[in-house]
Amino acid sequence: MEAVLSILVLAAIALLLGAFVAWRHGRPKGQIMLMLLLAAVMILNVAIWTLPDKSGEAPLSRSIEGTERE
Repeated sequence: MEAVLSILVLAAIALLLGAFVAWRHGRPKGQIMLMLLLAAVMILNVAIWTLPDKSGEAPLSRSIEGTERE
């Protein structure tokens, strides 16, 4: 699961850089906004999986512990 989250972060960074390059080259604003929206969704998804909740445990660590028990 850590590899998937790492790939998501790298893809989000690539989308942000691509949106910047597209903006500098005068591409359609709709395309740039969609790239930024997708990058934001990816970053939020990673944050949901890695940030701890009220109990102090992240969902990612709970899912890893659940697979080790089986």
